[in-house]
Amino acid sequence: MNLLDTTSTVAISCYALLSAVYKSMQTAYALPIGRSPASEDPVGFDLLPSVDVIVPCFNEDPSALSACLASIASQQYAGKLHVYVIDDGSANRDAVVTVHDAFAGDPRFNFILLPKNVGKRKAQIAAIRRSSGDLVLNVDSDTTIASNVVTKLALKMQDPAVGAAMGQLIASNRSDTWLTRLIDMEYWLACNEERAAQARFGAVMCCCGPCAMYRRSALVLLLDQYETQLFRGKPSDFGEDRHLTILMLKAGLRTEYVPDAIAATVVPDRLAPYLRQQLRWARSTFRDTLLALRLLPSLDRYITLDVVGQNLGPLLLALSVLAGLTQFALTATVPWSTALVIASMTIIRCSVAALRARELRFLGFSLHTLINIFLLLPLKAYALCTLSNSDWLSRSSPANGPNQGGKQVAMQNPIAGSSTTELSENAVPRRKLKLARDPSTLVTSDCVCSDD
Repeated sequence: MNLLDTTSTVAISCYALLSAVYKSMQTAYALPIGRSPASEDPVGFDLLPSVDVIVPCFNEDPSALSACLASIASQQYAGKLHVYVIDDGSANRDAVVTVHDAFAGDPRFNFILLPKNVGKRKAQIAAIRRSSGDLVLNVDSDTTIASNVVTKLALKMQDPAVGAAMGQLIASNRSDTWLTRLIDMEYWLACNEERAAQARFGAVMCCCGPCAMYRRSALVLLLDQYETQLFRGKPSDFGEDRHLTILMLKAGLRTEYVPDAIAATVVPDRLAPYLRQQLRWARSTFRDTLLALRLLPSLDRYITLDVVGQNLGPLLLALSVLAGLTQFALTATVPWSTALVIASMTIIRCSVAALRARELRFLGFSLHTLINIFLLLPLKAYALCTLSNSDWLSRSSPANGPNQGGKQVAMQNPIAGSSTTELSENAVPRRKLKLARDPSTLVTSDCVCSDD
């Protein structure tokens, strides 16, 4: 056996062993457990925490934004609820102002207009510093949430040891293309296997941005760290959800997953936008994994296995594939052992998912293995080599006009169910304003923030 054969055999064997152990434990820990009746009992109205919903928007399609705000307005939550919609210097503000007008009559809604684009993270912070609720729910502007999401997440946050909680994500445009169907299954696996297993130990490593709730008392203490995150001396402007989750864990708080709090978000329906999104996420994951390593001694040993599996697994797989392709190129010999191991593990994983979800469509997730090997693994290698690049890739500047980052904006919601403030560049309110029907005209209003 030559060096190439040895490398291929060792790499695929280590990958198979690590994946078998990791995925078996992940599946076991992800299985539902008996719930404490007390945790599901609603508390009295006077004891319900107040909730601020934060919705940052940048060049959002008006129909998507309208669907998002309508789903928030229809929340069946008995406690106090306030909504802060932050327009982050959108170029299409004239178009979305009609959406603002549609909800301006609801005293729960407040609109903040930033004079120029500052990024999602700073837009969120502008609203967080303006609001005062006990809990903060971050919702993406292309996401619709089921009518019980605020209630479900708030119930999970009854435990003062919980700093953050996320709901289950699904693709609102799942039926559009073969890619959106794959992404929807990918979300199911990420939520109901990865996050569900991590939640068993109170350490969800990333409370996903489209729908995540935070405890304000902890959030305000971490806000400066969150705002000023640097990587190699440069501001880190993406991966805000993962970084904020890591900060919560560093503060000694639990992070949880609530599977019956359903949020539907628009996903890329074409391959190029999907890959750009994955590149951005890969850079974020690598950056914050370095920060998360310091946490591992204080967390359960399974979380260490999880971090190792998610980072070492792809490396071993890439090495196996590279060795196999090199063997084929040099000797015209097909690396059958490598191919059979990868195929077997793919079939087993998809079959288990189909059984757990009770949906045969998960057998089709096998196609994702080819995307992973030939597209995502090279992309992750590129991400690792370009960690200092903070380009959003899918965001356009306001001067360039609306850009949805390749996402389809026609909303197909599977979970159907004020005032305006203009801020200066540092997100400090200058005066209270109300948008007139003519978006180019601003008139002063004395009654714009019902909670002031």
